[in-house]
Amino acid sequence: MKKSCLLNNKLIKTITSIFLFQIMSCSSIDGEVSKLVSSMTLEEKIGQMTQVDYRYLADKADIGKYFLGSILSGGGSTPPTNQPSSWVDLYNSFQGEALKTRLKIPLIYGIDAVHGHNNVLGATMFPHNIGLGCANDKALVQEIAAATAAEVKATGLDWTFAPCVAVAQDERWGRTYESFSEDSEIVTELGVASTIGYQGRTLNKNSVLACAKHFVGDGNTVFGTGTNWYKIDRGDVVLDEEELRSKYIKPFKESIKMGVGSIMVSYNSWKGKKLHGHKYLINDVLKKELKFDGIVVSDWAGINELDKDYKTCIIQSINAGIDMNMVPGSLNPDDNSYDDFIRLAIESVKEGSIPMERIDDAVSRILKIKKKLGLFDKPIKAPKNTDVVGSKKHRDLARKSVRKSLVLLKNKGDILPLNKDSGKITLVGEHADNIGYQSGGWTIHWQGGSGDITPGTTILDAFKSAVADSNSIHYSKYGENLLNPDVVVVAVGEKPYSEGVGDRESLHLSDEDIKLLKK
Repeated sequence: MKKSCLLNNKLIKTITSIFLFQIMSCSSIDGEVSKLVSSMTLEEKIGQMTQVDYRYLADKADIGKYFLGSILSGGGSTPPTNQPSSWVDLYNSFQGEALKTRLKIPLIYGIDAVHGHNNVLGATMFPHNIGLGCANDKALVQEIAAATAAEVKATGLDWTFAPCVAVAQDERWGRTYESFSEDSEIVTELGVASTIGYQGRTLNKNSVLACAKHFVGDGNTVFGTGTNWYKIDRGDVVLDEEELRSKYIKPFKESIKMGVGSIMVSYNSWKGKKLHGHKYLINDVLKKELKFDGIVVSDWAGINELDKDYKTCIIQSINAGIDMNMVPGSLNPDDNSYDDFIRLAIESVKEGSIPMERIDDAVSRILKIKKKLGLFDKPIKAPKNTDVVGSKKHRDLARKSVRKSLVLLKNKGDILPLNKDSGKITLVGEHADNIGYQSGGWTIHWQGGSGDITPGTTILDAFKSAVADSNSIHYSKYGENLLNPDVVVVAVGEKPYSEGVGDRESLHLSDEDIKLLKK
């Protein structure tokens, strides 16, 4: 009994010490950030609130000129040589520019690592969230997020725009595959598991900053008219507030409890009002009520849809509670660029349209996250763990996750599983031998691609490796020469896409697929 009491007392003291250490650490960071913010000029503050895609950086010296707070790589935004060490070099070259500034505030670099470190050639690609939702395995999802985080860190980067915690309701939406489930409970559980995998139990120097997205209601917009882009992806959510909270805000609420460090705002509207300018939902609900103390970041040029006047967009979005604006840049000279954002934001503060208190809050949130991630301590990264990218351990995990995510809809006559010695097998269809199609959107490029865009095992490769005699496996892309097989396997499916480009009015198979099946 005495021994038990002693052990319990030691445990209580240990937990208390950890708790007090965390309080003291937070208090120390708060004090450091407060002091730093008070020493910053308005130009330095607005710079911290600006995020630019590196492809659209006119000159890397602009990082220092405008005091930029963040760089990102959107889909397809890769170094000229897409290999892990090149990413580290790219990161360090930009970070070096930030460290030349007066206050030497480091950059934070973000990337869409949404099903593995999917922009990087040779990285491990995991199933998209729709597959992981089918597996419905919290431990597996956490392990996948941790593996992804390890590969992200190995390339020097700090921040992934994941997990997507949309509760998709309309399968015609082009981002449905980024959603774990139509069930809010499943999305919440797996979203929290992902957050833990990326960040750990607390945000620290070993974490990759997670980003719960998109706040809020994406995946349940009213099907509209016009171009494909706006039919579903950026439409209007017409739910009452009770349902919005119980189903769609819930995953964010639980992610916040787990310490998610950033949240991305959604393109859609709620009852006709765009989320990027929705002060009630961002400031009142997300920040005040749910006590989210991390970074609220816009989606790609997301503020631009608030008004025809760009300055009005800037004022509305910052006043609504957006802390960091993903400008992010464009090759089109008629589009708004990061220098436009910075100039007009400064102008808006000086004229009183944006309170300095709001600016200080935004900058404080950004700097606190950078402090917690240890960016001030070690801003320059060493390419010492690049061999973890695409490692055997991670690929084995990917194979396990594929097996767990597969869904068998029908097995008439128990034809499956196929006998490896069942004779000649002919595979038909483009998807049978196309790693790009197999990987889907957000793979190397924003919209994905076709062919050998990244290393991997196609269905045809797998069939050949599974049998004793690979000559028993024949491939006929268009079904024009079947060679009298004992079994025909037809691989059909969607071609890769992402976001609004994938919005569809119908879920029917393509005419080409139907024609192939009939053949």
